[in-house]
Amino acid sequence: MCGIVGVIATEPFKTRPPLAAMRDAMRHRGPDDAGEWWSVDGRVGLAHRRLSILDLSPLGHQPMVSDDAQLSIVFNGEIYNFAEIRTELEAKGHSFRSHSDTEVILAAYQAWGDACIARLRGMFALALYDVRQQRVLLARDRAGEKPFFYRHAHGHLRFASELKALLADPLVPRVLDAAALDAYLAFGYVPGEQCLVAGVRKLAAGSLAVFDIARGTLTSRTYWTLPAPPSEARVDEHELVERLETLLEASVREQLVADVPVGVLLSGGIDSSLVVAMAARVSSAPVRTFTITFPGHGVFDEGPYAQMVAKHFGTAHVELVAEPASIDLLPALVHQYDEPIADSSMLPTFLVSRLIRPHCTVALGGDGGDELFGGYHLYQVILAQQALRRRIPGILRRPLSAAAHRLPVGFRGRTYVQALSLDPITAIAQTGLYFDGATRARVSPLLARAGVTAPAEAFRSRVAAGVAGTLQQLTRADFASYMCDDILVKVDRASMLASLEVRAPFLDQRIIEFAFGSVPAHLRTSLHERKILPRRLAKRVLPATLDINRKRGFSIPLAEWFRGAWGTYIEGVLMSAPPALLDRAVIAELFAGQRRGLNNGQRLFALAMLELWRREYEIELPEPQVAAVGA
Repeated sequence: MCGIVGVIATEPFKTRPPLAAMRDAMRHRGPDDAGEWWSVDGRVGLAHRRLSILDLSPLGHQPMVSDDAQLSIVFNGEIYNFAEIRTELEAKGHSFRSHSDTEVILAAYQAWGDACIARLRGMFALALYDVRQQRVLLARDRAGEKPFFYRHAHGHLRFASELKALLADPLVPRVLDAAALDAYLAFGYVPGEQCLVAGVRKLAAGSLAVFDIARGTLTSRTYWTLPAPPSEARVDEHELVERLETLLEASVREQLVADVPVGVLLSGGIDSSLVVAMAARVSSAPVRTFTITFPGHGVFDEGPYAQMVAKHFGTAHVELVAEPASIDLLPALVHQYDEPIADSSMLPTFLVSRLIRPHCTVALGGDGGDELFGGYHLYQVILAQQALRRRIPGILRRPLSAAAHRLPVGFRGRTYVQALSLDPITAIAQTGLYFDGATRARVSPLLARAGVTAPAEAFRSRVAAGVAGTLQQLTRADFASYMCDDILVKVDRASMLASLEVRAPFLDQRIIEFAFGSVPAHLRTSLHERKILPRRLAKRVLPATLDINRKRGFSIPLAEWFRGAWGTYIEGVLMSAPPALLDRAVIAELFAGQRRGLNNGQRLFALAMLELWRREYEIELPEPQVAAVGA
């Protein structure tokens, strides 16, 4: 795991951008080594921070240059099938100096050009400069595990693993993007290629781009998409469970490979417990497992479940006790997260990463299982909603939805009833919104003033509309948005702040394609059961006494914290935000509702993270005449 940064221009830089400062804004991503490289003509600069995982020797140093000096690369991530690719390339006559996966990518590009990207199986973001063709190839992994921000303007391209590295260049403007703000207020994260800083974009997951240095143009394309869903014909459930077991075992075996200590993040839930089961099966030594506990917080304390799994598999288990999360943590996390996210579980994710880091440098986790196999309770809620919509005549659904709009924000069931009058795709797009469109316009006067023309929900609608079937639409929308832009961002930034690499065996390409292309909807989630195949596998390999029907994961008692110092602090932050950004009367309404028992804690946390982020990075609000931007 590393941090990459680069600057490219059509003409030699008259004054070179502060490449080293940009790189070192991400020192946490790579405390072990740092490198900087410039092309002979002064038009391309690449820099890198290294967290040494494979080949700890200086031969793994980046930026890495090919033997003929015609290729230079910066790479962040891990290629899990690099040994397989290396063997194939050696058979073609390639020789290697190091044992790093970075050198394998260089040789793969020499052999296959841009097509090499589709051969890589792993998590990655990379930039490869080709001297002969005067082009830079950019690429990001299929699930979006590794981040990639860029700014393309005036014939210049700047890119980095984290937004803060771009903002370390004083020539990058710091102005809020209104359309991205609309998306953040809707989802609690910024989806897809959007960025909260105007003029900055994110390379989409499963995409590559080519920057033509002579022309100053950037073109992108998708190199991978989810497979078409299978038919709902009768299949052999037993065979599918066996395939899942085989694929997960293979993925865990590959992802345990490292030249540094490796552990497993164990929550005691199905996904992380299955990862432990496979790790114990393929490891010659006891697996190291780690969990974080919240003593005195009842259902938030996963310690007993994790202990049960650890004992069953004979792991070297470490239980890390979380101290009460201090408000002082928020500024550090706000700085680290580049763009705010509303997911308050960033706090325990960082705490467990920080506590684990003295014990290991790499940790495997269970992320991705819910999106792949239908693990969220909300999926059952939506399936039930779809059935209810069919039973209630439209003439009755419309007044019910209109009545729900008049309920206060935070009233449980409000969004459920609102969606009854919507078509299925639109209803899916509005699933789990923090604020609906009308409320967003009230919360932030900036949105109305800026004239945002493309609502945030359109992004999820486009993803969901590509296939038939409610569950396929839900899981694909979550895979492309919630998982990529919330869950994986949360894990990457929190773990990287502690210089810990976290890997996700469920996000192996073969498992993703199996889940979406081979498992019919009725074996993913039904009205009566969720995550059906992993539960079947769990019954085979996990302790019989483990409760596999509960769903908690890393979370915090946010509502309880809001009644104390956290609530006072967040209220102070929000009531001092610029009125042009956040309407104080609406903020007061949300706090009043929270005190009455409405469910506004996460919404208020989301708004506080937005304002703290704006302050931290000194982000300016857009002028009305230049703010009308689309999604």
